[in-house]
Amino acid sequence: EKMIECPQCTVQQQYVLEQLQTSAGVTDRTALAVILGNIHQESTFKPNVCEGGAIVPYDRCLDGGYGLIQWTSKHRYLGLGTFCAKRNADPSGLKCQTAYLIDEMRFRDDLSAFQTPHQTIPYYMNAAYYWLGWGVHGNRTKHTYSFLTKLQ
Repeated sequence: EKMIECPQCTVQQQYVLEQLQTSAGVTDRTALAVILGNIHQESTFKPNVCEGGAIVPYDRCLDGGYGLIQWTSKHRYLGLGTFCAKRNADPSGLKCQTAYLIDEMRFRDDLSAFQTPHQTIPYYMNAAYYWLGWGVHGNRTKHTYSFLTKLQ
């Protein structure tokens, strides 16, 4: 099976795209676009962004969400720190956050939906809603279509 690539994407986006395919087994173009579109809405792929836009290390984000998917609840935020500490990796960095994103139970609970090929954007968006628990849809679908045009 040929890997889906995104030559027009940023280095960060390309890394996440590759990991979703190799480590999470998500191979459907639309599913990948939905996941990337949601990450874009949450953080614009800045792993060290604190809710509200401050660029700070992991231990300096004291309120709201942090990171690629804006981990917000104390349990999920501390989970990121613990996961990265066990791997002697930086919880503010892209690589450890991507690994945590894929390993985290909330993502694993919805992974079978993302691994189901040939579904619609609303189908995958529904899975993304359960995974991320967003309150506002915002531009998630717009970002998804943008990635769909770039994935090949």
